[in-house]
This record gives sequence, C-alpha cells and structure tokens, in this order.
Amino acid sequence: MTDAPEAPSGPPFIPISAPRFGDEEERLVLQVLHSGAIAQGPMVERLEVLCAAMAGVPHAVAVSSGTVALDAALEVLGIGPGDEVITSPFTFVATLNAILRRGATARFADITDGYVIDPASVAALVRAQTRVLLPVHLYGLMADMEKIGEVADGHGLAIVEDAAQAHGATLHGRPAGSFGIGCFSLYATKNVTSGEGGVVTTTDSEIDQRIRLLRNQGMRARYDYAAVGHNWRMTDLAAALAIPQMERLATIAAQRRHNAELLTELIGAPWGVVTPATPPGRGHAWHQYTVLLPDGRDRDAVVTRLHERGVGSGVYYPRLVWDYPLFHGNPLVIRDDTPRAADVARRCLSLPIHPGVGDSDLARIAEALRSALAG
Repeated sequence: MTDAPEAPSGPPFIPISAPRFGDEEERLVLQVLHSGAIAQGPMVERLEVLCAAMAGVPHAVAVSSGTVALDAALEVLGIGPGDEVITSPFTFVATLNAILRRGATARFADITDGYVIDPASVAALVRAQTRVLLPVHLYGLMADMEKIGEVADGHGLAIVEDAAQAHGATLHGRPAGSFGIGCFSLYATKNVTSGEGGVVTTTDSEIDQRIRLLRNQGMRARYDYAAVGHNWRMTDLAAALAIPQMERLATIAAQRRHNAELLTELIGAPWGVVTPATPPGRGHAWHQYTVLLPDGRDRDAVVTRLHERGVGSGVYYPRLVWDYPLFHGNPLVIRDDTPRAADVARRCLSLPIHPGVGDSDLARIAEALRSALAG
C-alpha cells in the first residue's frame, strides 16, 4: 500500500479570482429548479431591472455572454464591410472578434496611464469610414467617456462601451453603460457572475426592442418571425445566480476598493513597481488590480515565484490583441502604432483583491511580490 500524499502545509493558496455564492443564490437556483421552467423567464426579467438600474438607463437586455452583447450592439447599429470601428489594442480578443464577425475593419488607439483608451489617440484615427467608437473599460476603470463622447458627437459616430469588467464603475457619478450601448459580461471571473452571461444596456427603446427580437430567433411571438435572429437567450438558472450579487454590488465594490487601497499601501513605492491609480472623478470597480513590473523584469519568473509562495496572479493581457499570427496579414486588422499599450502588455501583472481576500492575505501578497522581485 502506498502512503497517501501529505496535506499541503502553510497558509492556503490565494487565487487570482474566486466566485462567492451564498444562501440567497442557492435559494433562487432551487426556486427555478422546483418551478420546472429553467429557460428565459421571470428571473431574467428581474436581473434586467437590476442591470438597468446599475447603468442608470431605462433598458437592459440579458443575453448569453458578454461577447454576444458586443455582437448584438454592432448588429443593431448595422455595422458591416467597409465600416471602421476604433477600439483599444489592450483588451481580450472578444472585442476584436465582434468587429471582425461583422466584416468591419478594426483600428486601434493607444491607451493612457490608466490602461484605458486615450481620447486624443481616438480622435486622430477618425476618418470617413469610421462608424463606431468602442472603448474598453479595463480592469474596472472607465475610459474618459466625456471626451470620447465629444469625438463621437463631432463626427456623428455611435458609441459601444465594452463594459465587461466595469460593473458599477462611474465617471463624475455617471455609470458605465450609460454613454452608449453598454456591453457587460457575467462570466465566471467577473465582479458579478452567472457563470456565462451578458447584458446590453441602452437609453434607446428601439435598440432595446431590436435586440430583444434578435435574441429570440427574430420572433415577436411564438412562430411570428420578424427578422433573421439568433439564440442569444440567458437562462433563468444563470440569472438566479447573478441576481443576489447584483443586489449586493455596492458591498462587493466596497470590499474590492478596500483591498485595492490597502494593497497599494502595502506594496509602497521603493520596489520600482507601478501601482494602479484612480483618476479624479472616476469610481473604479476594481475588477483587477494590475501593476507594472520594472522594465526588463522577467514576468514569467515573477509569476512562478508568486505561485511558489502561495499567491495566484494573472497576465491580462500578454500581447496586444492584434499581435497573434491569425491576425497578421488580415486586411481588416490595422496594426496602428500604440507604444504605450505595447509597453504595458510587456510589464502588466494582476494580483488578487477579490472579496475572498482578507487583510492578512493582502500582507502575504505584498510580501510575496517583494520576495519574487528580490529573486
């Protein structure tokens, strides 16, 4: 008989993300299961009301993923071949994929020190073919939507906000998802999660109704087909998971903000690490806490050393979104010069600040980072 492996010693591993569900999530999921009706229904409607309130808009449409939310926004705007969409190169591939699925051309503006798209860089890219500005509210920080709105208004452009990571983020008190068509994700790692899911927010009742039509195979009523549609529906099971988290979003945000502020204090300045800051007038949702390592550091080695010390981390994102072989040579992917984004992609590293992390954990994270950098 072989001996059983020894239980790991020392404090528990701190993961980069950790979804947390409680009694209310369980109660609502069981309510759906006991109802016998698990597809789109009253739970989805209840979640939509909460999401509209979060974004400060009259309309929210729940869909099957954050990627679908982007697809829906671009489709209802009629984006297609010959059109250009300006977005950030420092984002997840879903942003670019949604543009390419419409047959449109993607252009890339540089980013600011806050990792979000730079309005001045956006303005410099606008030309006759431009139809949509698609800023990404990265890590929970909103782009400067007031300045981006000025660019859009000046050229008659639509705005689609990739707010996948920005639940409850604000700019001068105005929420993400209220400056254009908002596209939120409810993926497993997000601040509010349904496992898979997404939400589109809008102030425009026509856009709201059009997305609802497209979401349900183009049916106005059962077998009353009015458009070529999709199956973009969310289930009531997924909505039941997300509803309690949406109801306690303020508490979730406050815990993340506390953890981010304390981690910044614990890390300090002497190590050559650049910690994230919140620009004046913005409310950060703190989906990720992302630092910049000193220039020239071996990031992979730092990640390995952190893991050895019981701390998870993430690299979001290791390359600019167009910098993969499948996009090289694609005439719809314009490789605009974005030096700030390129520098950040080489040096970024995200550390845990989710609500499962306590103050003692944050001290461990800071010490592990110091030790990892010391080599």
